[in-house]
Amino acid sequence: MGRAGLNRKTALATLTLTLAAEAPDLDVIGRFWGRAVGFEHHRGFTHSFVGVPLDAIVVVGFVYLIWRLRGRKTKDPNLPPRWGVLFLYACLAGLSHILLDFTNNYGVRPFWPLSEKWYSWDIVFIVEPVMLGLLFLGLIVPPLFSLIDREVGARKRGPRGRVAATLALIGVVLMWGVRDYEHRRALNALQALTYRGVDPLRVSAYPAMVNPFHWYGVMETPAFFALAPVDSMQPEVDPEGRMAIRYKPEETAITLAAKKSYVGRAFLDWAQYPITETEALEDPQGGYIVRFQDLRYVQVPNAFGGDRGRRVLGMGVKLDRNLGVEGDVYGEGKDQVVVKDPN
Repeated sequence: MGRAGLNRKTALATLTLTLAAEAPDLDVIGRFWGRAVGFEHHRGFTHSFVGVPLDAIVVVGFVYLIWRLRGRKTKDPNLPPRWGVLFLYACLAGLSHILLDFTNNYGVRPFWPLSEKWYSWDIVFIVEPVMLGLLFLGLIVPPLFSLIDREVGARKRGPRGRVAATLALIGVVLMWGVRDYEHRRALNALQALTYRGVDPLRVSAYPAMVNPFHWYGVMETPAFFALAPVDSMQPEVDPEGRMAIRYKPEETAITLAAKKSYVGRAFLDWAQYPITETEALEDPQGGYIVRFQDLRYVQVPNAFGGDRGRRVLGMGVKLDRNLGVEGDVYGEGKDQVVVKDPN
């Protein structure tokens, strides 16, 4: 946004925009109080419409401090900093962060504290290579042309980068348009089906990395969930018959106790398709482990290993024989760790 023209209105615009665009992720400090606390407050206050102006005040104050420490110097003496404009830029950058997080399938809570409801557009993968590629090209192409001009002795014609940055931003918006269109087609295909003779209560389609036509479908019926890959270019869903059925587990005193724990409440507040699995521990220790999983992530492939079915963003609760909470469980097998529940 700075390269697209905002850096021509005031000094320190690019620095302010960059810091403010990252400022909402300061919520990672919640992890200092434990994984459960970090999870509960992730994409909370700092990612809300109320939090954006406060994030902007912090960023502009920090930029002002740097400016003073540098002796009030800027790259262009004829373009002084305009602090009111920089505050507005910081707010704009913060809103762009919320928008970007809204486009993926993790979601945001923009109306906190008035509402804790999560919203997600579900049209791009959490790490979207196509979008990153467009933005990267928008940054590196102008310096490359600048080097070429220097080699051939061309006269400098003012700051470079405006056209490339603008085209990159337009490219991102066009990509969102294509993704949204294909997302709607995938949802319509899923909604039109019956699953084992039952109409779905609700359906969702979650994006695959890079390919705008591949989606991971989740359908809920009264008794079970159906998981199936969707190709929005094909006339039918799951032509290869890879649909998986996950029956809703019976609610028990064990699962109810786990859901009342700190991490259980935080997980259920965030999850769209939560499901539990209960593991009984053998003597002499006894007790139970109740694992939570959100089905929208069951079909997500490992970006490095290609493995599916992992407990992506899953967690659990360890209970004693009397259903008291002993701790929160993260990982599985040799990687499993149990930490104290914040309760």
